[in-house]
Amino acid sequence: MIQAINRLLEACAAGKGRDELSGTIDFLTQYTRTHFIHEEELQVRYGYPDYANHKRFHETFIKVVERLAARLKEEGATPQLMTEINKQMVVWLLNHIKCEDARVAEHIQSLQS
Repeated sequence: MIQAINRLLEACAAGKGRDELSGTIDFLTQYTRTHFIHEEELQVRYGYPDYANHKRFHETFIKVVERLAARLKEEGATPQLMTEINKQMVVWLLNHIKCEDARVAEHIQSLQS
């Protein structure tokens, strides 16, 4: 996911963001579904106590990606949409991974100690 966002940011910086946008959205649509399923399976396996809440975060983000994909289809690769996608992805990565995923990792590590 980080690589996809970096590719989009680099393409934007080079003035080629519109070319990369569709591929980024397609990747995010596929990746979020498969990655989140795997992550949620781990949470269930290790009895993560905040599983339901974490799953809601995933469901909300999948809806964000779906809305962005719909906007891309309707509006095309506008500068506003590129900005919104970059913003949504960066905020998600920073907040979710640093906070929510870190808690899951701590829980699993505590069980393995």
